[in-house]
Amino acid sequence: MQRMLPACVHDFFEYGQYSGPDVVRAPDIIRFYEWLHERPLKRGEGALSEVMIYHYVYALRVFFSWQQQTGGVIINPVSCLRFKSPVVGHREPLTVAEVQTLFSAATTLKERAVLHLFYSCGLRRSEAVRLQLSDVHYRVQLLYVRSGKGERRRVVPLTGRVARELEQYVLQERGRSRYSGAAFMLNSAGRPMRGKTYVSLLKALLRKAGLSAEISPHYLRHSIATHLLQGGMSMEYVRDFLGHQCLESTQVYARPGPQQIQSL
Repeated sequence: MQRMLPACVHDFFEYGQYSGPDVVRAPDIIRFYEWLHERPLKRGEGALSEVMIYHYVYALRVFFSWQQQTGGVIINPVSCLRFKSPVVGHREPLTVAEVQTLFSAATTLKERAVLHLFYSCGLRRSEAVRLQLSDVHYRVQLLYVRSGKGERRRVVPLTGRVARELEQYVLQERGRSRYSGAAFMLNSAGRPMRGKTYVSLLKALLRKAGLSAEISPHYLRHSIATHLLQGGMSMEYVRDFLGHQCLESTQVYARPGPQQIQSL
């Protein structure tokens, strides 16, 4: 939050080239809000999500409220404005039993490795695509995410079983390929696995396990986060495990389990 809110406010002043907070009026805020819906992403293709646009609005509300309280402005230009709240999709995490069923349906080392990347390691799909052989250290049981969301780096601890099964995939299944590159996961053609291939492989596993085909790789990341929190891991540790920038993002996964509800 300490980094994101000032960055959002900075983008606003850079967009309007305003000399100071006292010259900003409500129409200026509206023009910026409309521009955010058209602004391309700084990295990659597409536009800003509704949630990110709402972060900008929230940042401006906090900034101008503080300015008014400290005498920086007489009239808060955001106070009279109302903006649409973002529509956030509802994603139910898998239960532990469903995760076990999914792993039971995995009959190859590649299938188990994919499940480990998204569930056991909590990777995003883009992070799995970029994963290199040198990023996984089996003996010390660590996986390095060199370039996560927002170019953030993190270290993911591995259990002994996860490290062992990832190593088995590399030595036994991946090792049969003639591919000489550094990508960790390879497709059936022996080339680096892309995002769509990860989704297709997961869909096939879901059909074998008899689970909903609507489950995406991010559901597995969501599920491990929920299970860790329900298991007693602190919010701060789960935030670092997932590579979130702020606790607010991690709190989405904070749902009490049945045993925790009974103890209340």
